[in-house]
Amino acid sequence: MTALPPTMTAMTVRQPGPPDALQPEVRPMPQPGAGEILVRIAAAGVNRPDVLQRKGGYPPPPGASDIPGLEFSGEVAALGPDASRYRIGDKVCALVAGGGYAEYAVVHQDNALPIPAGLSMTEAGALPETYFTVWTNLFERGALKPGESFMVHGGTSGIGVTAIALAKAFGATVVATAGSDEKAAACHSLGADLAINYRTQDFAAEVKSFTKGRGVDVILDMVGGDYIQRNIDSAAVEGRIVQIAFQQGSKATVDFIKIMLKRITLTGSTLRIRTVEQKAAIAGALHEKVWPLIAEGRCKPPVFATFPLREAAKAHALMETSNHIGKIVLTV
Repeated sequence: MTALPPTMTAMTVRQPGPPDALQPEVRPMPQPGAGEILVRIAAAGVNRPDVLQRKGGYPPPPGASDIPGLEFSGEVAALGPDASRYRIGDKVCALVAGGGYAEYAVVHQDNALPIPAGLSMTEAGALPETYFTVWTNLFERGALKPGESFMVHGGTSGIGVTAIALAKAFGATVVATAGSDEKAAACHSLGADLAINYRTQDFAAEVKSFTKGRGVDVILDMVGGDYIQRNIDSAAVEGRIVQIAFQQGSKATVDFIKIMLKRITLTGSTLRIRTVEQKAAIAGALHEKVWPLIAEGRCKPPVFATFPLREAAKAHALMETSNHIGKIVLTV
């Protein structure tokens, strides 16, 4: 086995700021603890929370690495005590609370998964964050069932493309909103049955027309603000609305009478602060129910652009334009 170097390069944020606040820094090689593995990173997905962290608005939870990056793929380079799930050399992808923008990272073995058959390292690096998020929110909290209807906002985001793919794979009718005709067309090509340009169309009115007044069964929202009331208007009787972010703010004036009359469930969650055990349960469900679909080619993360690790600032600048369709990935 090749000896590991004592240090590695990571992209860090010394002072919150614009994309070029991300700068390379030499860090000590991470050491895997009990039940953990050290992974030599091949690719790391870039996600909206990384941008918020860079700006100083989304600090890592206590005990997590201050290095940005919530997901990566790579090869197991070392094993910590009591880590027996993987062997050195195994190829994995993993969800972490921080540390992905680096040459190496540690992760608990139960929060890592084997790379699905047929995926490249780059594609696998774009997999964990959105697939963990969509699975737990859409299928566990939102309880989406085959034959139901589902709407996701931001259909060409990393979360959006994942939600469209998984909802279609499990037999739902899918509505997606996006910010241009080009992005709406992309949602259609990804499998959405109805794609709405929210800049030129009222999504609540379009949903009402599409469903003949019934509304949709499940809504996954990252926008918040005035979308909160409009989601309630768009939901069917017994509908479930799942909130996972608030790009337009977490406060809104809401008429709760429709929640009562429609018996709507309004819920939400975060992923980063959950325990190793809670994330492991999601990983187990994905491995059992979703990994076979990926291996069959029925869904996989579309990668829009890749950048070398040291060009993480360019990746963030692209994400802030919102011009991407799918995932942005750093390659190591």
